[in-house]
Amino acid sequence: MTAIVNVFLKEGVLDPQGKAAHHALDSLGFKGVKDVRIGKQIVIELDTDDRSKAEAEVKEMCETLLANTVIEDYTIEIH
Repeated sequence: MTAIVNVFLKEGVLDPQGKAAHHALDSLGFKGVKDVRIGKQIVIELDTDDRSKAEAEVKEMCETLLANTVIEDYTIEIH
């Protein structure tokens, strides 16, 4: 199974990379961009066929290492 974890800053947390990208897009003429938030995507190959076990294990990975849950949220997709 493959787990895809998307980690992104919580709403209200300053995102300097997002602000810089937004400014650059605006400078390049992309005027319709309202906001930009930068995150990260982590793809994990798991050696299991048990979907619920995989999801629980990846959630633990996120809570322990992959996301700083004080300032970041995350989503998990299992494929």
